[in-house]
Amino acid sequence: MQAGIRKTLVIAATLISIGAVTGCHKKASGIDPNALGPAPAPPPPAPTATITADPLTIDLGQSVVLNWRTQNATSATIDGIGDVTINGTQTVAPSTSTNFHLTAKGDGGTTEANVRVTVRVPVAPAPPPADNDMGSDAAFHENVQDVFFDYDSYDLRPDAVTATTRAAAYLTVHPAIKVVIGGYCDDRGSAEYNLALGENRANAARTALVNAGVQASRLRVISYGKEKQFCTEDNETCWQQNRRGQFSLDR
Repeated sequence: MQAGIRKTLVIAATLISIGAVTGCHKKASGIDPNALGPAPAPPPPAPTATITADPLTIDLGQSVVLNWRTQNATSATIDGIGDVTINGTQTVAPSTSTNFHLTAKGDGGTTEANVRVTVRVPVAPAPPPADNDMGSDAAFHENVQDVFFDYDSYDLRPDAVTATTRAAAYLTVHPAIKVVIGGYCDDRGSAEYNLALGENRANAARTALVNAGVQASRLRVISYGKEKQFCTEDNETCWQQNRRGQFSLDR
């Protein structure tokens, strides 16, 4: 009898001991995200590119302005021209109809853009316009006023758009007038950089006049960069005077 009771107590103690061990066992925890290290960086964005020509159709011997823009690109080339800045303009005079092919490359890959310029077969020159009135120099400068640009920019500001619209209206009623557009910069930056910036500014003003109805053949572009300063003081008021596109009679 006592032996049976003792055996029962031993079995009960053993079961309690096993339950205690099982109950105290700590469940395995989940994976710590911090132990996996940082998440991989997203891939770099793919570059984009556009290229336009103004005008798209010319007679042999005339020129056009190429204007290209890219995003997320580190380098750009144009077939027949070579390496170019990732954003810019350039005046070209193709001798035959040409497809200008832009390739932009960046960390995110390569993209391409095209624009075709048609060169027409030479035709007999048109007779001179009946209205040969050149107007006076004073009237020209009153109606065809210089345009000004922000620092390191060749985008036309609202005041420049107003000025070129007024200039185009005057030139339209004086078709005998030809204009040279000079691009100027302030004296900050290298001479080479400012020559390119000056050309971009002059081309921006030319494009605005052409879009407003002035014949491209009446407009000529030249860049002076930072070589001809209108003001030589080192302050923003002075620098602003030097960042301009200047219109002059092309005699």
